[in-house]
Amino acid sequence: MKKIIIIGSGFSSLSAACYLAKTGHQVELFEKNGTVGGRARQLIKDGFTFDIGPSWYWMPDIFEKFFADFGKKPSDYYQLDKLDPAYKIFFKDDVMTIGDCMDKISAEFERIESGSGKHLKEFIGKAQENYDIAINKVVLRPGLSPLELVTKETVFRVDQFFKTISYEVRKRFKNPKLISTLEFPVLFLGAKPNKTPSFYSFMNFADFGLGTWHPKGGMYEIIKAMKHLAEELGVKINTNSAVDKILVTDGKVSGIRSNDKDYSTDIVISGADYHHSETLLEKKNRQYSESYWNKKTYAPSSLLFYIGFNKKLKNIEHHNLFFDTDFEKHAQEIYDSPQWPSEPLFYANFPSVTDISMAPEGCEAGFFLIPIAPGLNDTPELRSQYFDIVMDRFSRRTGQDVKNSIIFKESFCVNDFIEQYNSYKGNAYGMANTLKQTAFLRPNLKSSKVKNLFFTGQLTVPGPGVPPSLISGKLVSDLITKKT
Repeated sequence: MKKIIIIGSGFSSLSAACYLAKTGHQVELFEKNGTVGGRARQLIKDGFTFDIGPSWYWMPDIFEKFFADFGKKPSDYYQLDKLDPAYKIFFKDDVMTIGDCMDKISAEFERIESGSGKHLKEFIGKAQENYDIAINKVVLRPGLSPLELVTKETVFRVDQFFKTISYEVRKRFKNPKLISTLEFPVLFLGAKPNKTPSFYSFMNFADFGLGTWHPKGGMYEIIKAMKHLAEELGVKINTNSAVDKILVTDGKVSGIRSNDKDYSTDIVISGADYHHSETLLEKKNRQYSESYWNKKTYAPSSLLFYIGFNKKLKNIEHHNLFFDTDFEKHAQEIYDSPQWPSEPLFYANFPSVTDISMAPEGCEAGFFLIPIAPGLNDTPELRSQYFDIVMDRFSRRTGQDVKNSIIFKESFCVNDFIEQYNSYKGNAYGMANTLKQTAFLRPNLKSSKVKNLFFTGQLTVPGPGVPPSLISGKLVSDLITKKT
């Protein structure tokens, strides 16, 4: 049995904690904030409940596999409902509704472009094959060697690592609305569709094939479930306990310093921001230089608004995408020439549409997100300017005045990601999954400089998103279990 300290309490840290405690290790977790969850914390105000971070429940099979590893099911902890429709997309001159099954979605594609329903079923069929390979083969490997990507299945699909999602989509579909709809899911991977390998079309199967779900009470219910499970397994959790230093003796991890106290340990795993975690080490013990981090492609940051409305809103669903401006231009303003977007796309989430527990009776809880480049200048004036842009566009597209119905609003942006999560450049989702940042080309789960120091989370393998974070925790725990 080893003493293991884990830094951070997001999905990957809690996942690693559960797996390692199950194998008999003594696990203690240190979280800088007052509640567990990392970026998946919760805001409760005046009877309204908001997920501060992740709000999409995709890939339900990954959650099932996680809980099954402990003899549990998601339903032991929370109620899960499939959303129908999954989401709405607002374009300048039309609204697309994405239903809860392929037949409904194909019919909607067909309405917009004749013959596209058949192409969609073929595309999603291929995406499903990729999903099976990705989930059962590729992402379950720890990213230690290029040979991990070489399986009999991936050899036959090697071209899909060099072609892009954008190429595959545009080969089959001509209507820009359908192209945007199919390119949108890879934004969760943090890169432009024309920079993302077409193998990642498995995200389209996650979307259309597996559907969009909602845990009653919000995404924080998963964090509560994982915390409960971790504590059942004997994990000790410390909140309000920022780690100030990772202690190293003779090239081997020996402990951490938190709240001016030193804690000795055999192994340290950091699920905190990877760049920040390395700053807790002396320079000689860091694997990656500042220039290394600076050259990497990061997933976007976000400007978020959490709004309590004093009435039920019209013409909306639980999830809503506003693609009524230029998709390409906004992507360029995130990735190619980072700047505040001139005409931003945005996402609006109203969990109280399907879950009455999320807002007082007759009210609506609204969460608005604008993806932006990491590292931008973040000021109250800019937040206010973009709040007005979003509210005006939302009112126009949905045909209702909402500004006079706002009880309160809270915002969260680059400065908050840095201050609350030590996030590099204030990124929201970690490091993008481009070809040059896939698998073994991502920052390593295991330190090459310090013995018994490990990392987990969205800057390492497999990458951004909640299901990959659960898998990342399992991968690092497997490395440690094999080693010990």
